[in-house]
Amino acid sequence: MRRFAIFALVFAVGVSLAGGWAMRARSAQNVTILNVSYDPTRELYDAIDDAFTSDYLKKTGTTVTIQQSHAGSGKQATAVVNGLQADVVTLGLAWDVDAIEKAGLIASGWQDKFADNAAPYTSTVAFLVRKGNPKNIRDWKDLLRPGVQVIVANPKASGAARWAFLGLWGAVAGAKTYDLSTAQGLAASIADGKAAKDFPIYKNADALAAVSEFYKHVPVLDTGGRGATVTFAQKGIGDVLVNWENELYLASDEFGKDKFEIVHPSVSVLAEPPVAVVDSVVDKRGTRAVATAYLNFLYTPEAQDIIAQYHYRPRDVAIYKKYAADFPPLKLFTVDQAFGGWPRAQKAFFADGGVFDQIYRPTN
Repeated sequence: MRRFAIFALVFAVGVSLAGGWAMRARSAQNVTILNVSYDPTRELYDAIDDAFTSDYLKKTGTTVTIQQSHAGSGKQATAVVNGLQADVVTLGLAWDVDAIEKAGLIASGWQDKFADNAAPYTSTVAFLVRKGNPKNIRDWKDLLRPGVQVIVANPKASGAARWAFLGLWGAVAGAKTYDLSTAQGLAASIADGKAAKDFPIYKNADALAAVSEFYKHVPVLDTGGRGATVTFAQKGIGDVLVNWENELYLASDEFGKDKFEIVHPSVSVLAEPPVAVVDSVVDKRGTRAVATAYLNFLYTPEAQDIIAQYHYRPRDVAIYKKYAADFPPLKLFTVDQAFGGWPRAQKAFFADGGVFDQIYRPTN
């Protein structure tokens, strides 16, 4: 039985015993660090950890044990704030790291401490449908048709779900898009974001109507992206899964390409999952050097190649070109350019009393 099948068997037990997260040792103990990550990165960090510990041992003679913790990105941020002793966090979106910073556990300026705003890879949101695409789902508007059942995680807990929400909102509202696979496109989006003074996208009535209708098509909200994948692919619920692009490829690989198809919408959002050292923990435990080396390793060609193999979009241009056939060119918008950044988007859409709380009504 392959990775997803194994995970499905232990999912409920793991949640009940470990509060929604599980930790696994990677090597004999000398220096131990904990990586608190978001839901779908289990397989990625299994591979990254093996490569890093081998590399670090050769370079320093130090054996490192890396433990992993996984759940919805927002849930993980809350766990760290509440005392989970993470040496590093590798979460689904910048707001979740900001929440840990606001709690005094991460020093300000964390996005400047690693390249590319501390996001060593990118992703986006796309759709997984059943083979033959029986509901003919091609774009965001198709998710709103009568009779289409959508599987997506809860944006109050899941980074993937917040990206999905913004993907739908921005697509309906006509957010300006860029070819973000090019340096010119990325530079243009950054410049536009810095120049913007107002963001009327928040007042778009069509987008509000679309997301209100969207959640009427969702029978259950899982707490994380991996749970949503299990609901759709393992339990057979729903017509379409809206999730991380990399998660859709992994589900297809694991369960069989003869069962599913991946659909990229005409427009989507650039997802930038960030990383950070948790300063309060590494200073207390004396693990700063190892924790920093671990996150720096993510930018090396070896790690970037692993990142691409697991269907995340690498930052390294040469590695990206090597795997270009696996990454369809997309029209993307960014949270900074379209929404004025995560603090503004979080407050408007996902904070208590925000748009999501106003529109979502459970079906049972």
